[in-house]
Amino acid sequence: MFQPISMQHITLSILTEDIPLTAQILAKWGLFNPEIMDVATAQVMPEQPGQRFRIVFNNARNRLEKILARKPAGLIFAPINSYQTIELTKLEMIDTQLGELWQQLSELDESLHQLNEQQAHLKQLFGILKKFAQLDLDLGLLQQPKQFLNIHVGTIPTDNLAHLQASITLAEHFVNLFHRDENRVYCVIVGPLSHQQQVQSVLEHAEFSPVTIPPQFKNYPHQVHAQLTEQSLQLQQQVETILTQQNELLQQQDHFIVEAYQILQSVAAYVELTDTLKSRGQLTLIEGWIPTADLPKLQTKLDEQLEGPYVLHHRPPSLEEHQQVPSLLRHPNWLESFATLVKNYGIPRYGEFDPTILFAVSFIIMFGTMFGDVGHGVVIAGLGIYFNDKLKEFKIFFMSAGFSSIVFGFLYGSFFGFEEVLLPPLWVSPIHNPSLMLTMALYWGIGFISLATAIKVINGWRERNYAEALFDSSGGAGILLLMGGFYAIKQWMATGIFDTSQQFALLIPLTIILVYKGYENKLPLGERVLVTLIEGFESIIKYFANTLSFLRVAAFSLNHAALAIAVLTLAEMMNGTGKIFMIIFGNLFIIGFEGAIVMIQILRLEYYEGFSRFFRGDGRAFRPLTVGLRKI
Repeated sequence: MFQPISMQHITLSILTEDIPLTAQILAKWGLFNPEIMDVATAQVMPEQPGQRFRIVFNNARNRLEKILARKPAGLIFAPINSYQTIELTKLEMIDTQLGELWQQLSELDESLHQLNEQQAHLKQLFGILKKFAQLDLDLGLLQQPKQFLNIHVGTIPTDNLAHLQASITLAEHFVNLFHRDENRVYCVIVGPLSHQQQVQSVLEHAEFSPVTIPPQFKNYPHQVHAQLTEQSLQLQQQVETILTQQNELLQQQDHFIVEAYQILQSVAAYVELTDTLKSRGQLTLIEGWIPTADLPKLQTKLDEQLEGPYVLHHRPPSLEEHQQVPSLLRHPNWLESFATLVKNYGIPRYGEFDPTILFAVSFIIMFGTMFGDVGHGVVIAGLGIYFNDKLKEFKIFFMSAGFSSIVFGFLYGSFFGFEEVLLPPLWVSPIHNPSLMLTMALYWGIGFISLATAIKVINGWRERNYAEALFDSSGGAGILLLMGGFYAIKQWMATGIFDTSQQFALLIPLTIILVYKGYENKLPLGERVLVTLIEGFESIIKYFANTLSFLRVAAFSLNHAALAIAVLTLAEMMNGTGKIFMIIFGNLFIIGFEGAIVMIQILRLEYYEGFSRFFRGDGRAFRPLTVGLRKI
């Protein structure tokens, strides 16, 4: 629970012909993380079996994924229960058949795409025709120039209509309006061709914009509409015909699709393993990582299910390998949501402290401290229960936060914002004891930072970085500096005196840090002294600022109470229904808005004041070989 599961590196030597079966055994076991072999081993075992198999598999898989995107609803894929090996010739045949099926579907898709484009074009024509609906005229007559008539079809701004009508009459033309938009009117302007130049000047002045009539419009608008409707129905029938052909084709190939899926499922583990395999002649090596506790189970499975001879070697990882060892984390169900938030920051390196339990406990405590209210906690916990299916593992997260809020709500005497009214406080009311809350937050911050730094010391000790663990500002000397600084400041504030004990409490750990940093720094003497002093000063400022960051724990507990008072004050200014609504919606606002802010602030404290001290988060996730296709 406090660090990744202990792992063993295994080297499995088998006959090359047993690779597919071995891959299925390891995949069904589900606890083997394959590893690419080192350069030295690769030179001794230069062959990489299964590459042609892998290429054919990937082609077949890509085609199957595209086909399954159109699969009928009734298609059922049975799980893989037995071990079976598939020859390359069989896989190539499956790939060829999938290619032929996909080719037929692609041709139907192309036809469907063309029909959809035609439907989209028809939709545009319907939109244009709608503007000509009130024009009782053969639209074909407006599309070509006439021998004696000057005809213009277009739009003008509504504000210019009156001026256009007056001016166009003087040119012996008339205007026929047939459609209006928000700011423009559509019109037909007709007159003798002899006045064309005069009319052109008027149109330019009126900001006339010509409208192009589609060549398909060769009749009266209602006749054109009927023609377009008939074309639309024909296109829809063609679309339905193609969709029917697609469904019939897929239904005819149901059995083959299921067979292809099952075959690809059964060989997926072998294909995934080919990246890490190395062979020479009839001998193949498989290397990877398994949990130490499960090593006897693997040996038993190989004895029972592998027919050919094999040799299994295993060893614990060396300290130098820790960064490459995959981290397998196992948590109880109630910690899964918190583990997800930890993984957002990073994955623990093998051998490194897993902060999930520390994160969960500290998060729950801080949330209750900052958001303590019995009523609000009941709502948050209730949401976790009500949205159980949607929240999945995060239901425990919301229920834990709600429960913590309830507990601290009783301690604070707060119920839906009513402080010490409906419930007597079992401890203190934050709004009436701000100094105590700030003091408790300060103690909490010192304890939190000290614990995080102590974990850093433990991690460093395990990695045999003894000097850094003991003497660095982020190690044991840093804890002494934090404690010494707290003692010195507390005594000085209480007595007004900065005596020898306080000076030693600060100077001893600071001197240790400066000496260590000076020793580690390989710069020239002058630069070394300057850099060391700057780093020492930075250590003091950093611990001071980090500790003060935890005052927000108290600040938000006070803010929570202050917001509730503001809501109740506004409610008191109202009567009847308004008062009730203000109390209800005010509390909902506090739960939603302030609750989210509190969670963000806690995550910031956890990540930047806690994790950043001891948690690198650069580990490799344990990725076991599994049965079947990973994504399909």
